[in-house]
Amino acid sequence: MRIVTKNDILANLDTAAALSAIESGFKAFAAGKVQVAPVVHMGFPDARGECHVKTAHIDGTDTFTVKLATGFYDNPSRGLPSSNGIMAVISARTGEPVAILQDEGVLTDVRTALAGVLAARAGARADATVLGVIGSGIQSRLQAEMIASVLGYSHIAVWARRAEQAQAVVQDLNAKFPQLSIEVAESAEAVAASADTIVTTTSSDAPLVQADWVKPGTHIVAVGADSPGKQELDTALFARAEHVIVDSLSQCIEHGETANAVADGSITQDKLITLGDVLSGPGLSRSADAITIADLTGVALQDAAIAGCVWQQLTLTSSAA
Repeated sequence: MRIVTKNDILANLDTAAALSAIESGFKAFAAGKVQVAPVVHMGFPDARGECHVKTAHIDGTDTFTVKLATGFYDNPSRGLPSSNGIMAVISARTGEPVAILQDEGVLTDVRTALAGVLAARAGARADATVLGVIGSGIQSRLQAEMIASVLGYSHIAVWARRAEQAQAVVQDLNAKFPQLSIEVAESAEAVAASADTIVTTTSSDAPLVQADWVKPGTHIVAVGADSPGKQELDTALFARAEHVIVDSLSQCIEHGETANAVADGSITQDKLITLGDVLSGPGLSRSADAITIADLTGVALQDAAIAGCVWQQLTLTSSAA
């Protein structure tokens, strides 16, 4: 079994290939061709931490993946990243573990951002140019970077509860995208007033985006509510939405933003459509003034897809050596 370090993983990570593999994985998931085990959640409230264990196999692939990911949200004050973890790549033919990817959470971060790209592309208006980002952590940066670069947004507005952290995000984004207009927003309400697409990326346990703030035509990609007890969106927003896209029906009605809205009657399960179905079909039929929501809880197929891409490239590199 091979132990692969973070540096080697990054050297063999092709984000374009990973995006394609994750899209294919969602389509296979919608077609019933992916095994996804129930998510294991562990919480460490005294440390503002959590651990998720996810596993999946995409039909026709040679390996399956078991992923352990942690998020400890006070770590940045200690000079440590908030996310960490490993992925085990296991042969789907023999059951033999072939690699441990010591990615320190980077593959989870990247695959989450790539799902954000797919969700933004699937639900946003074709003429969307203003991206609003709620949050100041790793995902705020990655979602902004990947959505803006892949989908061509020209303006980014960032809000976080601490203005200095939002400013740090803006500085980082300006360094990478000097050609874009990037600024700190005064409030979450100001983000909602200007953005065509909003991405929420926090670990909040109370709504940050109120329903009456969101203007017609807005698409929202909700990333933060990936475990029970989290919430970034006012549930009344779901009642206003023309379409609600979920990455996994079972996960989203258990612990996503959608779960909160279903629980209080703002929406019923029959109004939900999976991301895989949208990607597999002709596209979302939306009116120009519709509000749409994509609820991303993070599905293990994403881990299997991105780990499979890295392992395939590592295998090719080793064969060529």
